[in-house]
Amino acid sequence: MQTFNTSEKKSEIVQALLKDGGVIVKDQASDEIVENVKTELSSAFEREGHLFENDFNGYKTLRLSGVLALSRTASELIAHPLVIDVADNILKRHCECYRIGSSTAIKIQPGEAEQVLHRDDDFYPIRIPDVEFQIAAMWALDDFTLYNGATRVVPGSQDLRDSSNVKASDITQAVMAKGSVFLYLGSTLHGGGANKTRAPRSGLITTYSLGWLRQEENQYLTIPRETVNSYPEKIRRLMGYQSHGDYLGVYPDDPDGNWFES
Repeated sequence: MQTFNTSEKKSEIVQALLKDGGVIVKDQASDEIVENVKTELSSAFEREGHLFENDFNGYKTLRLSGVLALSRTASELIAHPLVIDVADNILKRHCECYRIGSSTAIKIQPGEAEQVLHRDDDFYPIRIPDVEFQIAAMWALDDFTLYNGATRVVPGSQDLRDSSNVKASDITQAVMAKGSVFLYLGSTLHGGGANKTRAPRSGLITTYSLGWLRQEENQYLTIPRETVNSYPEKIRRLMGYQSHGDYLGVYPDDPDGNWFES
């Protein structure tokens, strides 16, 4: 995978993402932001992080959904200008607006095994040629290394090859420093890595899906409305509080006034 710095052109990042299925952009979040997110999520990890344990997610990995109800600082990563710019360039080719598909904090504990390779788009029952349904942004809340569970990824696998034909030599890992972000397409094969160290590896992953698709995680019911209302409009729109065009998903408080126009 290609690795970029902030100084490089966004168009080059987008081109590499479409070509390879994933890219790393270094040093996008400050230590202060990352540590605030970790602090805000820590009690929730202790309280409910085990609830998503299963064969797919693993039994030594803690997960949290409803992130925007648990960490206000996380909104700075979810609506990060670089991520939004890349999402605009890829997703708005096929929709008028997009929204959060899901947002999940993940802490891979020592001793966890490799997660099965999968595509985030697999829960949608169709494919449309040359249309990406989602992109994802995995933020490193700790250094991601070869040994502590850095995300495994198969570059170029957005060609929809059968995962059973993937060889070990096809797989690389998203090794990156804390505060960096791994961007990948919803059609790219990936999975969590094994944690062979004595410390956990934490990340925050948010998917952004086409506005005419149903969200994986229902933001309207997961995030309390009073919490939603406390966020600025750009965050509310990402949660889905906007219509898609004039007629899809209209509601009385639609910020673009489409309820009245329809």
